[in-house]
Amino acid sequence: MCPYHHNESNNLLCVFLKLNAKTNWVNTLKPRLSVLTFGTKGKAFVSQVGLGRLITGMDRGLQGMCVNERRRITVPPHLAYGSIGTGGVIPPDAVLVYDVLLLDIWNTEDEVQIRTISKPATCRRTTVVSDFVRYHYNGTLLTGETFESSYSRNATYDTYLGQGDVIKGMDEGLLGMCLGETRIIIVPPFLAYGENGYGTVVPPQATLVFEVLLVDVFNPKDDLIVEVKEVPEGCTRRTVTGDYIRYHYNGTFQDGKAFDSSYQRNSTYNTYIGMGYVIHGMDKALQGLCMGEKRRITIPPHMAYGEEGIGELIPGSAVLVFDIHIIDFHNSKDSVQIQVTRKPQECNVTSEADDLIQYRYNCSLMDGTLLYSSDQYDSPSITILGANKVIPGLEEGLSGMCVGERREVIIPPHWGHGENGAGEVPGSAVLMFELELMELQKGVPEGYMFVWLGDGPDPLFPAMDLNGDKEVPLEEFSSFIMIQVKEGKGRLRPGVDADSIIKDMFNNQDQNKDGKIVEDELKLKEDEPEQVTRDEL
Repeated sequence: MCPYHHNESNNLLCVFLKLNAKTNWVNTLKPRLSVLTFGTKGKAFVSQVGLGRLITGMDRGLQGMCVNERRRITVPPHLAYGSIGTGGVIPPDAVLVYDVLLLDIWNTEDEVQIRTISKPATCRRTTVVSDFVRYHYNGTLLTGETFESSYSRNATYDTYLGQGDVIKGMDEGLLGMCLGETRIIIVPPFLAYGENGYGTVVPPQATLVFEVLLVDVFNPKDDLIVEVKEVPEGCTRRTVTGDYIRYHYNGTFQDGKAFDSSYQRNSTYNTYIGMGYVIHGMDKALQGLCMGEKRRITIPPHMAYGEEGIGELIPGSAVLVFDIHIIDFHNSKDSVQIQVTRKPQECNVTSEADDLIQYRYNCSLMDGTLLYSSDQYDSPSITILGANKVIPGLEEGLSGMCVGERREVIIPPHWGHGENGAGEVPGSAVLMFELELMELQKGVPEGYMFVWLGDGPDPLFPAMDLNGDKEVPLEEFSSFIMIQVKEGKGRLRPGVDADSIIKDMFNNQDQNKDGKIVEDELKLKEDEPEQVTRDEL
């Protein structure tokens, strides 16, 4: 296979020649002084063929050569310098022998050649003038000799297209590329570095071959690109400025290379929306989202980290791609949300402050992650409403329930465990509780151990004195109280041992501590409010 070959006149050749001859004079020549020689101390010979600038034999001998092809060309005198010779260097009638290595070939009518090596299955846009591109490349001469590579610097080459910031041939060759595309761009010298070359890196009149991988592209006019991947059903509210949001993300560049991930840290990214705590593009992209929604967000650098980037983490002028999953969000004005999922037909008694309740629950994050469940224990959970035994939001969710009722309760963090979280609950997490009220025992107000459910006996002492002996010992007092509870006339504080309550109440009334109560010792709260305690009747 010969991708670069000479088969017509007017091509410009760059050749490496080794001059030999079959006559004795050859041994006295010093090839390193000849413009035809090329070696470690010499230069390539550059010439056009077919225009009479070379001897006729060489013009013919170079026809049909490939780049990197080696030939020995023997030229008879009548196709070389004839019977005259030249300048005392080549004698008359000399047969000339050239060892030739063809290094390069091009024509003034050549154009930039583009060969696509690979291309993504989908190509949403192609590069145009004024785009900013980041690309990797390997640069070689036609011979395959590498002169430069972005990979060796471990940094892309970044430039605007069509503004003359790169050689003309590269400016042209980069147009129309897809993100992730690899192509070969062959640039003739007059669209590259021309007859001067580029320092010691690119020789004069060199055709350049670039293998280019387009890593990134954007335009200064670009806005966010938002692709909705998944939206949960029943989205009743979307994010707005001022909301506090928790989300997971994977951050990559446009070539798919990852630069950051909240999943690797096993911790959501938490921030306020629209208040400048994150890059402008993300602040904008977080608006109008549902809990549980998944999106892919493409952010151009002027809405991300700009030309500077961030150290070694994010290169300058990098387009960022975020795959985000919204875990939850809330606002400081949010209240507890309660949805009744099942309610008994008969619901005459509902839970309220001071009641003792038993309930089942599942506690989850808004993404469905189960944190706690009463099913993990042998019996349902028990609490007294209003006693600050559970978080305020759960207290709210458990209030007003009937036995057998089920609810779904959403609790924002300021009604839950706040910014710090607790146990398995992350900081600032919105919680979902699935509740079922199993049992309900009506309670008594704070400060009381026993209350009358209506008007109590009047007078009280004769009712307490069950045997009519004008004195009431502990056993008799206990029997009296339990009769009132059984008949629904009175109520003890639930959740506390009844015997202990009754004994405390008795001791409080037995002022002389003789083990019995007489009528003169009996005091009601309304009799001496400043002296009574919570154990009194």
